[in-house]
Amino acid sequence: MNSKKLCLTITCWRFFLGNDAEGQRILIVEDDYDIADLVAHYLNLAGYTTEIVNSGIDVLDIVSKSPPDLIVLDLMLPAVSGLEICRQIRTDPNISYLPIIILTAKTEESDRIVGLELGGDDYVTKPFSPKELVSRVGAVLRRSRRGRSSEKILKCGPLVIDIAKHVVLNDGQEIKLTAKEFLLLKHLIEKQGRMVLRDVLLSDVWGYTYTGGTRTLDVHIRRIREKIPILKKMIITVKQFGYKLIDVEAESK
Repeated sequence: MNSKKLCLTITCWRFFLGNDAEGQRILIVEDDYDIADLVAHYLNLAGYTTEIVNSGIDVLDIVSKSPPDLIVLDLMLPAVSGLEICRQIRTDPNISYLPIIILTAKTEESDRIVGLELGGDDYVTKPFSPKELVSRVGAVLRRSRRGRSSEKILKCGPLVIDIAKHVVLNDGQEIKLTAKEFLLLKHLIEKQGRMVLRDVLLSDVWGYTYTGGTRTLDVHIRRIREKIPILKKMIITVKQFGYKLIDVEAESK
């Protein structure tokens, strides 16, 4: 394919995917280096950010510390199988929501059924079309967002966020936040109990192309803490990495 056709293909993909691909992080768990690089290449062309892991050993640690938006998971992995990884993710309440696309050479119907019953959101068999895989990633992400968007009320300790009404309550008292403060608090509560990287917060709240520096994030965290004093205990600073929001009331019980 010449460069002109390649650019046209990329433009078409991004048109159909919209801007949703930008800033979305995909974790590729695949022990075949060539396949992993191929998948990453096409997802990057579509606007996604990718990370490759070639063994099942470190996957759960990586996912727990910095949850991706979606996992492309091979079944036949060394050390820890993809099925076991899928099972452990689905039984961990902190990361059970993560969308998973199973990618494998296994074509038997029983393998597909087991993978889907363990919580796979989609199933792609090798050999596969990279373009089709990109389309499936976009479709699964859209379904995942629609599912999460049905949760209009978020709670953490005395805090309640009504997403539809754009209202924040602390012990029943409404707190006035700016649009960015609201989005930042919403993001932290959605991922409560887990550390969120600074770059991820900047990407999700300010946009993928934000270049204003991380000082803006620190200033907004400080302002939120000032407006809602209990957040001085609830928002934990993880030095050099990011922030974590915890339910201090639940942890004290």
